[in-house]
Amino acid sequence: MPRTLVKDALAATAPRDSILLQGWVRTRRDAKAFSFVELNDGSSLKGMQVIVDATLPDYAAVARAHTGASVEVQGKLVASQGAGQQWEVVAGKFTVIGEADATYPLQKKGHTMEFLRGIAHLRPRSNLFGAVFRVRSRLAYAVHQFFQERGFVYVHTPIITASDCEGAGELFRVTTLDPAKPPRTEQGGVDYTQDFFAKQAYLTVSGQLEGETFACALSNIYTFGPTFRAENSHTSRHASEFWMIEPEMAFCDLSGDMALAEEFVKHLIRDARTHCAADLEFFAKFVDKDLLTRLDFVLERPFQRCSYTDAIGILTQSGRTWEHPVAWGDNLQSEHERFLAEEHFKCPVTLFDYPRTLKPFYMRVNDDGRTVRAMDLLVPGIGEIIGGSQREERLEVLRENLAQHHLSEQDYWWYLDLRRYGTVPHAGFGLGFERMLMFVTGVPNIRDVIPFARTPGSADF
Repeated sequence: MPRTLVKDALAATAPRDSILLQGWVRTRRDAKAFSFVELNDGSSLKGMQVIVDATLPDYAAVARAHTGASVEVQGKLVASQGAGQQWEVVAGKFTVIGEADATYPLQKKGHTMEFLRGIAHLRPRSNLFGAVFRVRSRLAYAVHQFFQERGFVYVHTPIITASDCEGAGELFRVTTLDPAKPPRTEQGGVDYTQDFFAKQAYLTVSGQLEGETFACALSNIYTFGPTFRAENSHTSRHASEFWMIEPEMAFCDLSGDMALAEEFVKHLIRDARTHCAADLEFFAKFVDKDLLTRLDFVLERPFQRCSYTDAIGILTQSGRTWEHPVAWGDNLQSEHERFLAEEHFKCPVTLFDYPRTLKPFYMRVNDDGRTVRAMDLLVPGIGEIIGGSQREERLEVLRENLAQHHLSEQDYWWYLDLRRYGTVPHAGFGLGFERMLMFVTGVPNIRDVIPFARTPGSADF
């Protein structure tokens, strides 16, 4: 008999004379003549109630079906006699596959997020994390759906790279050299020509530069993969390993870039509202009571657009005392971004035209020479969720930018070639997948939307 998933059994339109369920015991309640077992297989938030009659030949097995045990049930799907569920299963055969004793950490009680992070190998069995990772799976599908339906080509950019896209130097080095006895140059430095790649190599911080090469051949492309930052940050919004979605579009300017970013965010929220309704309702009940209101708010309203310069004016005139003082030419901090989205505009806002000195070498310089065609999309509750720009397509200006950032033309020879051979205006952005998940689920810590979080000092599991 083929296995039926709990979510499909719960969605049944008629009783079934025979059904096979397999999963884990959430709870068991014993009465004189029968036992109630709640079985969950991770396919849905809700479990299936199984009634095991004491007259069954294998009823003794029920005594071993503690919380966490894996079981197999063959029986009938019938209309439920109790309130709160449409269907239940009357067991004809009940088998314990794998026992779980009283040391099983996920007993039926409240657990702190810190405790659950310490058992990341078991936390997907909890209601909260089962819901988080089902939503993560669905949103990953929705990412591909969005771009594939618009004719974008999916490109796998390298995880090991020799270039630092952002120029911030927060890179994890990839090497096979012996750290205790590395080969040395005549000047006494480490001789990386003897390393595996014959040069210094790192885990990527972005697939953007490689993505640009494909956009300049295939027109519209996107990447979706892991990226890494060796940033010693211990905030709830930063992780050392996270996933990024990075589209890149040839013959596109900043306006087109902003339009796609705004459309993309709405698509992901709309998809989650449609396909993850039960899980989102769970988050709204137990994680963030304002979640559904906030998501619908973003769906229903147009995004505001505001230049960086105007944003500085709004912040300066707000009358607020900021932890980080506001001045033109400085980076906006989370407190500034959230004020703009949550209190001033009261909706998502796309900021654009940032100071040239704040941004990486590849962003297109505006005619004023002081600003670049960069944009950040801010959402209520999170702050920045997308960063992007029109790229600098003019060879001489790009060479000037590299010099200003003290970067070697030799290291970026192939990137410069794109401007030598059939250069075009092009633009793109990056969306941090986990930041989007935090927004959609209301879960406030990035460590709780990644299956196995990698943060400073922590690489467990």
